[in-house]
Amino acid sequence: MSTDRLQDLGHAQRDRMAYIELRLWFVGEIRRQDLASRFGIQTAAATRDLGLYKEMAPSNIEYDGRSKTYVIGQDFRPLFDFPAERVLTWLAEGFGDGEPVRSRTGITCDIPNKLGQPDLSTLAGITRAISHKCPVRIKYHSVENGQSEREIVPFALLDTGLRWHTRAFDRKSGEFRDFVLTRIQDPMVLKDAPVEAHERSDQDIQWTRIVELELVPHPDQSRPEITKLDYGMRDGVLNMKLRAATAGYVLRKWSVDCSPDHSLRGPEYRLWLKDHLALYGVKNAILAPGYVAGNAKA
Repeated sequence: MSTDRLQDLGHAQRDRMAYIELRLWFVGEIRRQDLASRFGIQTAAATRDLGLYKEMAPSNIEYDGRSKTYVIGQDFRPLFDFPAERVLTWLAEGFGDGEPVRSRTGITCDIPNKLGQPDLSTLAGITRAISHKCPVRIKYHSVENGQSEREIVPFALLDTGLRWHTRAFDRKSGEFRDFVLTRIQDPMVLKDAPVEAHERSDQDIQWTRIVELELVPHPDQSRPEITKLDYGMRDGVLNMKLRAATAGYVLRKWSVDCSPDHSLRGPEYRLWLKDHLALYGVKNAILAPGYVAGNAKA
């Protein structure tokens, strides 16, 4: 592989090389049309860029004549040094596909890094499995059970605000669960392995169910008008629609008092869940501050 040659390329072409690498590593494939659409270039130019990338990193990319798709090579080694946070942002929002560079706007925007970032090789294995809708065999470390080997069928990434998870069907427990990315090791994508109907995301009730929450200024906090401004409330209410599988994480992240009598004290509790019954049946509601399972029954 030739990182020296990258330095001889113009910035625009380096961006396209970086995009090719991102797609290969984290999606597992790229088509000429993907490159042409992303950068507004002709397919002939996209073909030349893919050829150039192959010259620089021949072990990273292979051409599948059956699908007319460029796929990740068996001995892939990245040319670019991508920060984990940037890759996760790209996966989540599609921003900043090109070469990793500092902000070009001239405006300083300092975003503190999370303490725990997933290993990119691990992340890539999970995202390729998601892209190809196939299982992945992993080693997983849990607080309760230590290390175990299992097969999961991942279908989404989830940012809890503190760490990244993948939502997946777990063949060991027979349930849909969240797996912390930093606890996953040695993912092996089982690209041609079948996925049963009950393992697909549309069978995950906690994922498909949408809960509607009404958040209001905490009754025991002074200056509720400031809370209304901070959270852009209309008529004193912030309405949120969340997947049941994410609700507990969001409520914890924003320190929302979910006790029925707004009993939590402290300056961090500026919001209160107006109707605690809205969390009935939400499995991860136990993460929400002040939530008590018995209080969520009608």
